[in-house]
Amino acid sequence: MTWMVYGANGYTGRLIAELAVQRGERPILAGRSLEKVEPIAAALGLEHRAFDLDQARSNLEDVEAVVHCAGPFSRTSSAMVDACLQTRTHYLDITGEIDVFESIALRDSDAREAGIVLLPGAGFDVVPTDCLAVILKNALPSATHLDLAFVVGGGASAGTTKTSVEGAAVGGRIRVNGELRSVRIGHRRRTAHFRSGSREVGSIPWGDVSTAYRSTGIPNITTFTTVPGMLGQLQQVFAPVLRTSLVQNVAKNLAGKVKGPDERKRANTRAEVFGEAWDAQTKVECAITTPNAYSLTADSVLRAVGRIDGVAPGSHTPSSAFGADFVRELDGVVASEVRFTS
Repeated sequence: MTWMVYGANGYTGRLIAELAVQRGERPILAGRSLEKVEPIAAALGLEHRAFDLDQARSNLEDVEAVVHCAGPFSRTSSAMVDACLQTRTHYLDITGEIDVFESIALRDSDAREAGIVLLPGAGFDVVPTDCLAVILKNALPSATHLDLAFVVGGGASAGTTKTSVEGAAVGGRIRVNGELRSVRIGHRRRTAHFRSGSREVGSIPWGDVSTAYRSTGIPNITTFTTVPGMLGQLQQVFAPVLRTSLVQNVAKNLAGKVKGPDERKRANTRAEVFGEAWDAQTKVECAITTPNAYSLTADSVLRAVGRIDGVAPGSHTPSSAFGADFVRELDGVVASEVRFTS
């Protein structure tokens, strides 16, 4: 398969490219800046291209699949999806942005007509949580509520930090009776029973309020991570300021200086995921431990690219594309048994 990593000069794009070469793959590396992409491609012995997204169509004509790694995806995904539909190129990305998942889901019929797969969230956002949601749904088909929590170690990349800056201005999101609802960050707190032990977590906006709903049909979904108790109140107070273009630009410039975890830190840090689903009488829970989130992302994306031709055309979540057990196939992932708690 001829495939491309767009945004290969970014932290995660480069990890994907490096792992691809280790596994004998030869993707085309691409991005907006020739000066940034060319030396990476030269070091890895790969073909490279430089183009803006308005030139994506002409650069995808001979490409069967593109892994889109150039965020924030709220600004870049639509143009790349359009180009993929026009050139009949499979689309994968590593977004965790709720509105991006929602907008790509609306292109399902377009993707079916074009005969391609649209797969946003092919990395840590949202493979482990999406697969866990379906594992719990399969254990309790009558589930009406779903909580998903995660904690990650090792620090964030510049791209992740920039996306977080945008998200801080918006606030929290949950799914209530099938509808998305805006709430303050940390509006709910609970204990998550990770494999390493129990931790208090607070609600945050995470992609699964979109993807897990599509994967499971469970109408009430909240997502969690470790959140300081006062963060939600502070976010509400400062949200109007955070939304101004001046503050967003300053914050994103600072975020651009953030360095992602180095190889040693990735090798020595882990991520954990916990999920609980329930109906009026019964609760089920399960927990998963994964490698560092960025290491999992590179592994997951490469496996997804290798299997994308076997997926029915349309817009997919990771579990609808590859099944709930996809997460268990990834390197270093350990899952507990599903446990009924009431």
